[in-house]
Amino acid sequence: MSATAPYAGPSPIRRPVAAAALLAALLSLVFGLLLAGAGPASAHAALTGSDPQDGAVVDTAPKEVTLSFSEAIAVGDDSIRVLDPSGKRADTEAEPRDLSEGSTVRYGVALHSGLPDGTYTVAWQAISADSHPISGAFTFSIGAPSETTVALSSQDVGGGPVGVVYDIARYAAYGGFVLLVGGSAFVLVCWRWGASALPMQRLVVRGWLTLTAATLVMLLLRNPYTGSGKFADAFDLAGLQSVLDTKPGAALVSRLLLLGAAALFIAVLFGTYARREDEREKKDLTFGLAVGGGVVAAGIAATWAMSEHASTGIQASIAMPVDVLHLLAVAAWLGGLASLLVALYRTPDIGSAAVRRFSAVAFGSVVVLAATGIYQSWRQVGSWSALTGTRYGQLLILKVALIAVLLAVAWFSRRWTGRLTDTAVASSGAEEEGAATEPGDAAPAPAPATSAEAPSAAFQASEASGASDASEASDEDIDPERAAQLARQRAVLTATEKKRVRDADPERSGLRRSVLAEAAVAVVLLAVTTMLTSTEPGRTEEEAAAGATTATAPAAGGPVNLSMPFDTGGENGKGTVRIDIDPGRTGSNDLHVWIDGSDGEPMDVPELKVALTLESKDIGPLPVVPDRLAEGHWTASGVQIPMAGDWKVDVTVRTSDIDQVTIDKNAKIG
Repeated sequence: MSATAPYAGPSPIRRPVAAAALLAALLSLVFGLLLAGAGPASAHAALTGSDPQDGAVVDTAPKEVTLSFSEAIAVGDDSIRVLDPSGKRADTEAEPRDLSEGSTVRYGVALHSGLPDGTYTVAWQAISADSHPISGAFTFSIGAPSETTVALSSQDVGGGPVGVVYDIARYAAYGGFVLLVGGSAFVLVCWRWGASALPMQRLVVRGWLTLTAATLVMLLLRNPYTGSGKFADAFDLAGLQSVLDTKPGAALVSRLLLLGAAALFIAVLFGTYARREDEREKKDLTFGLAVGGGVVAAGIAATWAMSEHASTGIQASIAMPVDVLHLLAVAAWLGGLASLLVALYRTPDIGSAAVRRFSAVAFGSVVVLAATGIYQSWRQVGSWSALTGTRYGQLLILKVALIAVLLAVAWFSRRWTGRLTDTAVASSGAEEEGAATEPGDAAPAPAPATSAEAPSAAFQASEASGASDASEASDEDIDPERAAQLARQRAVLTATEKKRVRDADPERSGLRRSVLAEAAVAVVLLAVTTMLTSTEPGRTEEEAAAGATTATAPAAGGPVNLSMPFDTGGENGKGTVRIDIDPGRTGSNDLHVWIDGSDGEPMDVPELKVALTLESKDIGPLPVVPDRLAEGHWTASGVQIPMAGDWKVDVTVRTSDIDQVTIDKNAKIG
């Protein structure tokens, strides 16, 4: 049996497919751009200083190397390695000592005694308090700089293919949490009869599956993500055990346990709860599910709050519960929005009362988001300069702009909601025996005559034909297979008619379009929010930069005075070069060179050249050509020194056509 109807515009079945394709394309585009441009996750703790300092030249070998950080870190046995010029370990290979005092975070490793002169490399790797891996390297020299054969990996910790997969899992985890919590809340608070709707069940279950799978992937990849960067180490039992001993590992395991409780909640919600007919019993079960589900949802949100941004920095005891509220509000708003989109496109029975309830829930969520977001912004940014001058601040501005756009689109949705009626749906739903109506909805009014009447007549004729077939078949033994086929045909005709009538309602169509636009903006907003969790907070970035500047600045600035004897090997080839660099700081300096002969008197030479080199940063040689001012006195003004450090000053003296020598000496210039 089949039924035909006049063409009434695009197929209602194609519209959900097109909407899903649009959302998938937007999601892929945003995630692709963010992952392509973001690189490895930004470090949230930063190296603020070291002893010896980067590029320093010390006269004698230090007993230990110490590193200072902007916030708390977790270290292991090989977190700090000191390598000699040949690449061998110069430290004692013991676990770094915790030398922290008060708010100062400092770790040190002891060095072997009797280290020879040369350039040493310090390579470090740790995990910041908000779970993100950090690493870096610098050099210092004993006696004088030398060549080094140390070759460190060019791949940052947390990067490479493992880092990409781990980041994708982080995005998926947030998305799954939003669908799981927001979808469940939508059913319990806004549309209780939606518990029996198959599309709503699929949405929540897929959110649970996505969050569970993403959490398992993150747990397995945590060891290679913070260490070797090799997928094979994901199944290293020793590495997995070490992950479980860390705060992020404990948070991931706790999340898996809570997801087990969430599975039981879903089974009750879409099983016992969906089958309850009695209003009083359903109301009592609603309260129980709301309390239990709220506890589980808050626990899952706490697994992020206890292991990421909120767990470190200032006012952590306040920031963690605030972060839990923020995540729950995001899930209630964006997850409810996704549920409403699915209900409008895939189910014909949702009424205006449910849409209005979600509107109230969304408003409450926005209020909570505004309050918690303002506090989090102050805590993570701290200043206007950090808001505009750091990546975290810029992403935060983008997030606020997206929320403003989302609220503007929601305003249009609210207008459509005000005009929404249940006439079309109710008139179609009334044809089904035992059709459920939403508690609190107004009784349906008689349907006005519309262009949908012709399809409705065809539907009724088909139903009558089916009923006639069934009555005729009742007089004789009907084939069970034929009966099942007739039942399926009637179900398809019923669903087709309900969709046709639903799509003929202009208010409902307008609401679907505006909610689809909201969902598209929400996808981008969720991606940007996830990016914020892997970006160094503006406050931390500014404090780290200030600490690094203080650590690398010289203790005291002032004119540099050097004296270097020379001997070109020829007649009258011995003497002394004296150099003054004033003021001896970065920027413009005046350079004076005096040459004294072996008798202490001023000495003229045919050629004099000076060059400056900062070997630790591969800067130079920067040539300086001084002008002769008087006998034995040369000068150059406006000599630019780009950065502070231990500069090598090379002086070339030629005393005859063939007699020449180059001498050098290091000078601390700040």
